[in-house]
Amino acid sequence: MTLESRQQKHNRPEEVAQAVQVLRRGGVVGYPSETVWGLAALPTSRTAVERLYALKGREASKPVQLSCLNMQRARGWLRPGQDELERLEVFWPGPLTVLAWATETCPAWLAPGGVVGLRIPAHPVIQALLAAAGGTLATTSLNPSGLAAASNQEQARAYGLADLLLSADGDDASTAQWTSAAPVSSKSVSSGVASTVFDLRTRQVLRLGA
Repeated sequence: MTLESRQQKHNRPEEVAQAVQVLRRGGVVGYPSETVWGLAALPTSRTAVERLYALKGREASKPVQLSCLNMQRARGWLRPGQDELERLEVFWPGPLTVLAWATETCPAWLAPGGVVGLRIPAHPVIQALLAAAGGTLATTSLNPSGLAAASNQEQARAYGLADLLLSADGDDASTAQWTSAAPVSSKSVSSGVASTVFDLRTRQVLRLGA
């Protein structure tokens, strides 16, 4: 099954539309990925991104990750002249985060110090959300800083960081979980292993992950 067909299978319009409305109101959405669970906010809203930092307790000097729908979206955040990124395209969509110099038009709240983190996730739920929300989201792992990232839906809900927590279940459109209500399914396809982080500027692996 191709990524496109999996995205269509898991693309629950009502749930995704609800999540997009939360994002547009400046909210934060929790979602499953193929690695660990994540938190997402609209990158065009400084207030939303700052809230993402505050919820997680993340240091302001650390860039958030920009999760992108495809390579075209990812390239749009890069300063020209970093053609080496094309050599890493074979690993996307997938569990690889690349640090690189951001384009000069990239807001400082997304790229502190001029550095941006890019990823193209493979999980069909976040792919569907990205497609509906404009192609790029400011994201980070779903956990308070210093604690382990949520690797399943129960852990994600227990942290209570998201305004809306998307379901990990593939085919049931009724299983979107508000963090304050409803039982949570135990199903999850997340590996629990964070993505590998590669610094394109120094050619160094900063974290060896999935």
